[in-house]
Amino acid sequence: MFTGFTSKTIDFMWGLRLNNEKAWFEANKENFIQDFQTPMKALAKEVYEKLASKYSKHGFAHKVSRIYKDARRVRDGEPYRCNMWFTIEKPSDEWTATPVFWFELSPDSWRYGLGYYQAKPITMAKFRARIDQHTQAFEKLIAPLKKQDEFALDGDDYKRIKTAPSPHLADWYNKKSLILVHQQDNGEELFSSKLVERLVSGYKFLMPFYDYFITLDSDPDL
Repeated sequence: MFTGFTSKTIDFMWGLRLNNEKAWFEANKENFIQDFQTPMKALAKEVYEKLASKYSKHGFAHKVSRIYKDARRVRDGEPYRCNMWFTIEKPSDEWTATPVFWFELSPDSWRYGLGYYQAKPITMAKFRARIDQHTQAFEKLIAPLKKQDEFALDGDDYKRIKTAPSPHLADWYNKKSLILVHQQDNGEELFSSKLVERLVSGYKFLMPFYDYFITLDSDPDL
């Protein structure tokens, strides 16, 4: 059961950021396992189980990131990540191109939400086509976002502006990839079991968006 991260979690992340080398990590590996990896896995498991019990037909699975960087990507001489995250998603050969729920913890902040790590251009083309064909349905989908301040739309924009069917949809229409995200500085909530319900509640709010995004690639009408 997840009971919260601790100040030792934060201390380890900052220590790794300042000493990102094998000797330091090996000397502090037990701290990593006990203070960072173990509570992250517990949080991921508990959030996943609560979400999967309500949305069993979605076929969700969960994954926790590794602390080790891919050897092919170690270009800065730093072999370890100073952050960790977990995802809840439908298993896919191309998970970076499918929508995922995620939580990420860094030395100074945490964030969570729903989105693509790297949506395919064809997916975003289908997204725009669906907005064009069913504008009112999409406006109805995003209406609840205006009544809350937990999540904000994020993601890279196209350099060449595309004309949306209505001005207030322009931000959505011009995204290269979609992210709905909440971010805040590390604080008391991070050290409490209440974080579980915060994440579960947020993911439930985002579920209609997940259901919308996950059907884009398989929609024969687009």
